[in-house]
Amino acid sequence: MSNAAKFGKVAVLFGGKSAERAVSLDSGQAVLEALLRSGVQAEAFDPQDRSVTELVGYDRAFIVLHGRGGEDGQIQGVLEWLNLPYTGTGVQGSAIGMDKVKTKQIWQGSDLPTAPYRIITKDTDLEPVIAELGLPVIIKPVHEGSSVGMSKVEKAEDFAAAIEKATQHDAVVMAEKWITGREFTISFLNGQPLPVIRLQPPADVAFYDYEAKYQRNDVEYGIPCGLSEAEEKSLQALCLRAFQAVGAEGWGRIDAMQDEQGNFWLLEVNTVPGMTSHSLVPKAAQAVGYNFDQLCVAILEQTLTKSA
Repeated sequence: MSNAAKFGKVAVLFGGKSAERAVSLDSGQAVLEALLRSGVQAEAFDPQDRSVTELVGYDRAFIVLHGRGGEDGQIQGVLEWLNLPYTGTGVQGSAIGMDKVKTKQIWQGSDLPTAPYRIITKDTDLEPVIAELGLPVIIKPVHEGSSVGMSKVEKAEDFAAAIEKATQHDAVVMAEKWITGREFTISFLNGQPLPVIRLQPPADVAFYDYEAKYQRNDVEYGIPCGLSEAEEKSLQALCLRAFQAVGAEGWGRIDAMQDEQGNFWLLEVNTVPGMTSHSLVPKAAQAVGYNFDQLCVAILEQTLTKSA
């Protein structure tokens, strides 16, 4: 790509210290190689191994840090301080998007449909929680992505083990109403929704969990997604409102469900989605004509119009 020089020297930030380090290493390596193939002067930068003060030697940053430290506003704040343009969502939107409860509160306040939930601890009286949410529920750490620490709970006696698993990753844990239905994901590029993908994990998987996301090859990805044209447009419009409500920018992804009555429910937002061979944003972008290299350059181009 002849005009790659306009980007200058690019730090591809990946690795980091979160529970999603392994995924970030895969994603970041893929992005780095794509930018290099496109003629961009890109270099790997792992904040676990290097001081962020060394970023002063770069012209811009492509953030592929998943989870805490990279997706929660921390690295975005460092880059703002260094006046270095970076990809994706800013400090506030990143901090909100990484917090599943804050995200839900904003969506609820914006009259956007999201599954009912309760914050719980191992000492919570579960009777009112079960009375309100019903069973099954899904237990989630509030500040993790990639389905880390999640469990489906079908019986009251299974709560304790699920809460214990989630608290290994986060001090704050939520129980969310289980929605039976079809799962969809909606990716964004340049702030606009891409074609909807339907996620169909194999029958032996309770939900689209970490293993299904990154390690299995038998998850089906439906493009087209099986919705009518009107339903797909409605879901894209809903998710665009949800994306903008939390302050997300540029590129990202929202996961949603359609229940058996046909209602859509927002699950969560990802402001630095995966960019591996299994990942969903590249699949959605491919459906509108972007190969992986073109997608990475398009995301990086957002830094040319965004002043840090």
